[in-house]
Amino acid sequence: MIRKSLFLFVLSGILAMAASPILAKRPNIILILTDDQDKESIGAYGGDVWTPNLDRMAKEGMLFHNGFVTSTVCTPSRYAFLTGRYPSRSSSEIFMEENPEGQQAFPSFNMGLEADNMNVAAMLSKAGYRTGFVGKYHASGIEGLRNKSDYEAYGLKYIAKNAKASDDMNEAFRFNELQYRKMLTDRGFDWAKNIYMGNLQKPYSEHNLEWTVEAALEFIDDSVHLGKNDQPFYLHFCTTLVHGPDGSWSRAIEEPLVSGSGVLKSPIQPEAMLSRKKILSELKQRGLDPTKGHAGYSWVDAGVGAILAKLKKLGIDDNTLVIFTADHGSRLKGSLYDIDGASVPFIMRWPGKVEAGIKSFDLVQSIDITATAFDLGKATLPKQYALDGHSMAPLFGGQSPETWRDHLYLELGFSRAIRTKELKYIATRYPEEHLTAIRKGEPKELPALLAPINRAGIGTRGSANPNFYYDDALFRIDKDKREMKNLVNDPEYGVALKEMKQLLIQTIETTDRPYGELVPGGNATAPGQVTEQQELTRRMKINGKIVTIPN
Repeated sequence: MIRKSLFLFVLSGILAMAASPILAKRPNIILILTDDQDKESIGAYGGDVWTPNLDRMAKEGMLFHNGFVTSTVCTPSRYAFLTGRYPSRSSSEIFMEENPEGQQAFPSFNMGLEADNMNVAAMLSKAGYRTGFVGKYHASGIEGLRNKSDYEAYGLKYIAKNAKASDDMNEAFRFNELQYRKMLTDRGFDWAKNIYMGNLQKPYSEHNLEWTVEAALEFIDDSVHLGKNDQPFYLHFCTTLVHGPDGSWSRAIEEPLVSGSGVLKSPIQPEAMLSRKKILSELKQRGLDPTKGHAGYSWVDAGVGAILAKLKKLGIDDNTLVIFTADHGSRLKGSLYDIDGASVPFIMRWPGKVEAGIKSFDLVQSIDITATAFDLGKATLPKQYALDGHSMAPLFGGQSPETWRDHLYLELGFSRAIRTKELKYIATRYPEEHLTAIRKGEPKELPALLAPINRAGIGTRGSANPNFYYDDALFRIDKDKREMKNLVNDPEYGVALKEMKQLLIQTIETTDRPYGELVPGGNATAPGQVTEQQELTRRMKINGKIVTIPN
């Protein structure tokens, strides 16, 4: 039954994509994906910041107020951006090892692009696009290598967590970056350059946006001048900013020679990109403190400005769709809450094709970007390609078609959620083997064990919300934006709760995986089996990885 539902769901997605409006000339497409960025870091969303280029993008295009990712940690989120499907669908080797067929899925830092190359790059390349990748990958399936044998198994030079700067280490970074390029071209990209495998690594762990922007401009320039018969291009541009504490961005600005390939011989200053010195000067004039986040926000904006300027200079501005968004928020990543978590900046610009100055409240998601690229790029997908996203082309005119979705699905680790414009339902269900771990866990271990991604730190940031350690939560999202009042036991919302659960069941069934008692099977279990541990954890004081247990 589930497999039949999956087939029908995928088929309907492909038919919907094929039926949406497609313009005669295929556009270039650029996805600009930042890291850990919240809406308040952009002026167009009301932030007290200096982001003139992103504000201009919003003025000349569409600003989405209901833009979401599928998951709120790097790897599953980036997987969705690259494939257009929910992370729990992953069939990559590492994911299947941890999540055998028929078992409840645990989407987290445990997947990568599949060897069958069912992804946006390979499909668009087959459709005639030149495809390129720049910047942070974090969806290879091999991030977090721990020892020398692991590195060597993938043909990489070993980099210890506490490595010190040296000529040998500099060479290791340079060598590994070249290998990272090959990993991406093996996954269907025609071109890749200036790649970070995952998060920044010591001893060269400072951001260098110019290093990545320079590669992006090179790809765009080459695509125009080397393109055959006006060959369109697709660029997947991922900056490491604004990941990390606020102060790290301002410190990184003082280290222009550090990059993902070690120490550069000289600083890079991309064409038409505001210099670091000028950024800091502009912030000072406006009374904005670089160490309070502004250095990172305005730095990202300067990179966007350089890309937009290049499009204008090459005369391809009017035939290039530029999408700006983030892999997830910062303060509440590791949870499925909206603000600073799953709700992200989402700006789209395509002069003359995307209506200018539109503020959209339609529900859109990261998986829709790939679907839109397939639609506009006239890509023919194989029958086995699972696509969960919808082409956003019907929204370009600023009007909401009657057929547009009325809910979104979110997933992360043990948790799943359904969100409409009015309501949000979050379920957390632990598989059988994890219930055993929770019952055996020491009190100080419970915050991590009960967290959706089963880890402390980023895994427990959601504990800032008092509803984090419950099996079920229902929120009236249109009146309770911070999701503080749990209505799951409110009789007035009994019917609504039932309807939201049914939407969740229908979506999970399409992934061909069980989930709790909602979609029974495998190692899935019913809720209510660790209530004592949950109640104790709700009374704890949790500050990062520091846990204070009540008397």
